Amino acid sequence: MNSRAISNGILRAISIILGVVLLLYFLFLIRSVLLYILLGAIISLIGRPLMFFFTSKLKLKTGLAVGICLIIFLLFFMLVIALFLPILAEQYQNISEINLKKLEVDIDRLINEFTVYFNIERLYVRDLLNQVDFIKYLDVKRLPEFLGGIFGSLGNFMIGIFSVVFIAFFALKDSRLLEKSLLVFAKKQDENKFTNAFSKIKELLSRYFVGLLVQVIILFVLYSALLLVFGFKNAIAVALICAILNLIPYLGPVISFMLLISLAITDNLHMSFSAIILPKIIKVGVGFVAIQLIDNFGNQPIIFGNSVRSHPLEIFLAILIFGLLFGVGGLITAVPLYTAIKVISKEFLSEYKIVKYLTKEI
Repeated sequence: MNSRAISNGILRAISIILGVVLLLYFLFLIRSVLLYILLGAIISLIGRPLMFFFTSKLKLKTGLAVGICLIIFLLFFMLVIALFLPILAEQYQNISEINLKKLEVDIDRLINEFTVYFNIERLYVRDLLNQVDFIKYLDVKRLPEFLGGIFGSLGNFMIGIFSVVFIAFFALKDSRLLEKSLLVFAKKQDENKFTNAFSKIKELLSRYFVGLLVQVIILFVLYSALLLVFGFKNAIAVALICAILNLIPYLGPVISFMLLISLAITDNLHMSFSAIILPKIIKVGVGFVAIQLIDNFGNQPIIFGNSVRSHPLEIFLAILIFGLLFGVGGLITAVPLYTAIKVISKEFLSEYKIVKYLTKEI
């Protein structure tokens, strides 16, 4: 090999590396657009069963069916926003009216009862509370400034909503739009394999996201019943938060549990720890564990097993690996990404024994 060939090889390698870096930088710059595309694709996958029902069962035209699907999604989104906005405004008002002296006395008394009940070393929070200075930023006089910041972001938010709806409209109207867009990157001889893989991924993920929606609804009903029975304030909104948090595998339920315990304490801060707060924490904890058992042994096996056709152990390991690699984002996207990897592997790497074993149910 002569020096010219070596130089050309080095220049080619440098060009490829530079091209990859520029591509990644470009993707980073347009990350919001990629997010809109991703959300639009998810909405189109969730809307596929509705589209099939409207076009095949009710014999509606495609454009009308798409419009009805998007209206349903927008109404659901507006319902969630309408549920949360009054609660956020109320909580902000409550925080701005906090009496620090009374709060300090209540917390001090509660910790004293806690340490006596469990016979542990006395904890002091007076010095800590004296150092907390963030409450001044919650002065109700700062409410106009706070609202100004919200309205300043409203324009970007509306652009995002319009973009997602626009992308979802065409993705629902033409189910092969994303597929045809990605086919330009496939080699001519691999187009059939690519098409088969994309169709299978779309089918599996559509069932998966619909299953997640059903899971959230079931958990929302169960959490609402639990919180209403124990008289939690804003029980419906808190139940919805806990149900949505449950979409984060393993970490979400822990956050939900901590949220419920915190609310059980703060809602009864002026009450006796041993007579009121502790029994309520125990009852809420038992109810929460029961809901998690229903979800773990009822909802999730059906959703993960039937929708993406993967063994629970596969799902557990995939979530663990993606979580370690990519953090919370990896936990959320582990199942869809693992499913896509399995389908693509079956189409392009089916000659390997491990691929045949892992993809035999697909």
